[in-house]
Amino acid sequence: MHKITAVCFGEVLWDLLPAGAVAGGAPMNVACQLKNLGIASSMISAVGQDELGHQLLTFLRQKGVDTSLISTDPGLPTGTVKVSLDAQGIPSYEIVQPVAWDNIGLSEAATQAVSNAGAFVFGSLAARSEKTLNTLTELLSVAAFPVFDVNLRAPFYEEKTVGTLLQKARLLKLNDEEIDILCGWAGFKGDQPEQMEFLKKEFQLDVVVLTRGANGAALLDNSGLYEHSGYRVEVADTVGSGDAFLAGFLSQWLGGAAPLSCLSFACATGALVATLPGGTPDINEQGVRDLMHGSTPRPKC
Repeated sequence: MHKITAVCFGEVLWDLLPAGAVAGGAPMNVACQLKNLGIASSMISAVGQDELGHQLLTFLRQKGVDTSLISTDPGLPTGTVKVSLDAQGIPSYEIVQPVAWDNIGLSEAATQAVSNAGAFVFGSLAARSEKTLNTLTELLSVAAFPVFDVNLRAPFYEEKTVGTLLQKARLLKLNDEEIDILCGWAGFKGDQPEQMEFLKKEFQLDVVVLTRGANGAALLDNSGLYEHSGYRVEVADTVGSGDAFLAGFLSQWLGGAAPLSCLSFACATGALVATLPGGTPDINEQGVRDLMHGSTPRPKC
């Protein structure tokens, strides 16, 4: 039996939070939490030839994420994002441009890794530059199971590019704001289950996963629609909780768990991360299952 692996593509950066700098970037957060949950993960990206880049690579290696596919760009700095939190802990972002992950190149090693991976996770933000978008397009052509975490970040997205990426995905993960945007572009109106069905058919997707913030999540696949109300927790901040949700979902989906079990575990993973500060807190499967069963989550050993 082959070991389950995942490759994540796109931005690696430092989130400059009010409390200090925290390593971040949606695909990087997913990679870290996949590793925490027992899925071997690699990151395809780029950092600058600077101290922030060195620190980021060190951080990822300490997390157990394979960094061999992260290149060093001598001409561009490591990515940074200025993050502010509102009274409810909801983040807003000021994303610096251009940075090293705007210049991710294609390599034979990256192509091989993606072709062999159980899942290839990507988003829309890295597609803001032509060079990185071209590399992503080439890698999608060899990916066995492309997972599109839409992750729309204004002003770094537009309808044509997102539509092209949707056509190459098999699993789509998005939130309740993003589903309105995508369906609005197509002129489709309906409730959320109808929107999910529309996107699934329009782009020939295997799975559509919709997160609803504090109201849980929904999943639509060929066997039907599944919904989960989520878990109520005391929120520290929501940075990285959506990324943890996706990691939790994939950790179960790639292992062959039933759809509702995947959704329940994903909701609990996102909720657990929301109780902890930063985008990549250390969690483990037992902590997630403790939360699901109503007991106190255990810290990672």
